[in-house]
Amino acid sequence: MTALLHDAAEAAALLRAGELVAFATETVYGLGADARNDRAVAAIFEAKGRPHFNPLICHFPDAEAAWAEVRADGRARALAAAFWPGPLTLVLPRRADSRVALLAGAGLDTLALRVPAHPQALALLRAAGTPVAAPSANRSGRVSPTSSAHVLEELSGRVAAVLEGGECAVGVESSVLDLSSPGGAALLRPGGVPAEAIAAVVGPVGRPVPPGAGPAPTHRSPGLLLSHYAPTLPLRLEADAAAPDEALLAFGPAPPGAGALFQLSAARDLREAAARLFAGLRALDAAGQRQGLRGIAAMPIPAEGLGEAIRDRLARAAAPR
Repeated sequence: MTALLHDAAEAAALLRAGELVAFATETVYGLGADARNDRAVAAIFEAKGRPHFNPLICHFPDAEAAWAEVRADGRARALAAAFWPGPLTLVLPRRADSRVALLAGAGLDTLALRVPAHPQALALLRAAGTPVAAPSANRSGRVSPTSSAHVLEELSGRVAAVLEGGECAVGVESSVLDLSSPGGAALLRPGGVPAEAIAAVVGPVGRPVPPGAGPAPTHRSPGLLLSHYAPTLPLRLEADAAAPDEALLAFGPAPPGAGALFQLSAARDLREAAARLFAGLRALDAAGQRQGLRGIAAMPIPAEGLGEAIRDRLARAAAPR
């Protein structure tokens, strides 16, 4: 049963315990989890029925907390000074020592982050003491929620609690600006901060191609490319076993003989497997290169629940490059 809460400290305690909590921002209600907890982040995708592991926006109580996780240049700091707290998300290079779960960034070398303007959201983030990953609090593909009633209609029984925050003032999602390349700024999603206002701070901004108006832009955009942040070693799917010169990404009982092994979930738990997927690919890629292995073999994943998202990511990682 999903609880309706009015106390940010109580909601923060649930987040620290690995539970999901929906909360109001000035844009829409977000479905929050401790961004440093792999299993909690995986639970977001499960609760939403999200078909792909798209990067999630990580929320922070202030800019300095955000800068601890990413490399922020002068453009990012100027935009934060102008629009944070507020409906602007920045995509920046992830720091090597970032503790945010790889799944929250969809395994990319960037993180999307913002400081929300809603006072209750800021109170929750300060009380939680951890970055909070939060997409919109609705089923995947459905209309974004702007009230607690909307969230309960969509996700009752799928999340631990909804923190009552009233109606959302902005009502559309944040603008998402990619600053991961030093050569320019690219607007990945229009939203609460107009592109003209962003350009007034950082200069010309690349615009997204409208749906149906042409090919998708080639700048970094979650989940659009067929071969999407693949390991260096080639990846073989639906493998029953691995040769001595291959690494094995295992799901369930692992056959012997692989040159290196990473177990996604011995118990065949899809949430555990989702939480460990990106770390597993990175670990096997590094081990394989150290040992001179020729590739990575991935055991079959069932096409149900989170398995659909895992299979999607593996298919992209195995695609021709």
